[in-house]
Amino acid sequence: MATIKQKGKWGYIDKLGKTIIAPQYQEVLRFSEGLASVKSDDKWGYIDKSGKMVIAPQYEMAYQHVEGLAAVKQDGKWGFVDTMGKMVIAPQFQEAYGFSEGLVDVKAGGKWGYIDKSGKMVIAATYDAAHAHREGLAGVKQGGKWGYIDKSGAMVVSPQFDEAYSFYEGLVEVRVGKKWGYIDQTGKYVWAPTK
Repeated sequence: MATIKQKGKWGYIDKLGKTIIAPQYQEVLRFSEGLASVKSDDKWGYIDKSGKMVIAPQYEMAYQHVEGLAAVKQDGKWGFVDTMGKMVIAPQFQEAYGFSEGLVDVKAGGKWGYIDKSGKMVIAATYDAAHAHREGLAGVKQGGKWGYIDKSGAMVVSPQFDEAYSFYEGLVEVRVGKKWGYIDQTGKYVWAPTK
């Protein structure tokens, strides 16, 4: 389903443009794993594809479910709920996003690290910024430069890029100065930085 906005409220339509869930929410996100995060009366909750509220609006923010869990903000801290609304990882992080390859980047104590689905910090929060793991590697920022770590936290490509994204089909776009190029998973350029 796609999101629509009518008269200041959000809802959902199908591929043919037929309204499936009438516009009634302040904000909405796309469906993921059968649920969509919606904002009603200034709180976020989750609806199913029939429009039934399955997790009552109670969060300051609520992201999409990924790998069975969704990041939710409660009392200024981020934690994770399952698709039934059970708090699996208690709110304790300054920032959090969605799981990828069994791990999620979280901010704790002003630095970024990675937790597993039990909430255990498996890669210490020592980075200035972090991206999700894709194809086994995640971009991390240290000392003003981006590099890549594997899922054990080992540095695979040393921090040397001014900007970096997530891997896709074995390559990633990186910026050095004002020039962009592509590297492989060993850090070798397959397309050297150009304008």
